[in-house]
Amino acid sequence: MRAATDPPAAARAGAAFDLTCSACPRLAGLLGKVRAEHPGYHARPVAPFGDPHAALLVVGLAPGMHGANRTGRPFTGDYAGILLYRTLHKFGFASHAGSADPDDGLVLTGARLTNAVKCLPPQNKPDTAEIRRCNGYLANELAQRPPRAVLALGRIAHDATLAALALRPRDYAFGHHAVHALPNGIRMFDSYHCSRYNTNTRRLTEAMFEAVFRDIVDFLSR
Repeated sequence: MRAATDPPAAARAGAAFDLTCSACPRLAGLLGKVRAEHPGYHARPVAPFGDPHAALLVVGLAPGMHGANRTGRPFTGDYAGILLYRTLHKFGFASHAGSADPDDGLVLTGARLTNAVKCLPPQNKPDTAEIRRCNGYLANELAQRPPRAVLALGRIAHDATLAALALRPRDYAFGHHAVHALPNGIRMFDSYHCSRYNTNTRRLTEAMFEAVFRDIVDFLSR
């Protein structure tokens, strides 16, 4: 996980999350600047959060500057977390709907949250090499704690999940509300990312997001 010439994700599935990872020079450099400017920020790789035996793994893009990068918990303090945690609570995965502070006592049951890229990227846009380099961590999460369902928030999360499972994205097209039965038995559900831009432009509405969760709950109840 340390070199730019790392092998494909399938060969790195033993790479456990590393809080000290600095494999991506651009991201490590940005985090160093953020720590200098905001000493109280987490500004390091953000670990997965939630039930270690979760049936549902939610995969996002990357930590936001003043959200997970600040708080150290996925989607906590992020605008995207408002809709995500509210929906998780509505469907019984979260103990309450809040997501502003990692000390809020929030508990996830049956769900775990992670990101395709564990570190804050500039303009929230990781490059291809960074996504690939970080993919071993996601591969490890899927191998060590296999969920029954994955919710991919956006195309990057969708493609990263498939890469982590050594599957080809071209065989499983991304689309909002698309559902894919993967050969390892995992069911993957796609949604547009619950970002401020997507919700403000109504590309993703609350009703649309809840419809995806209804399908997930229906699948997990079988």
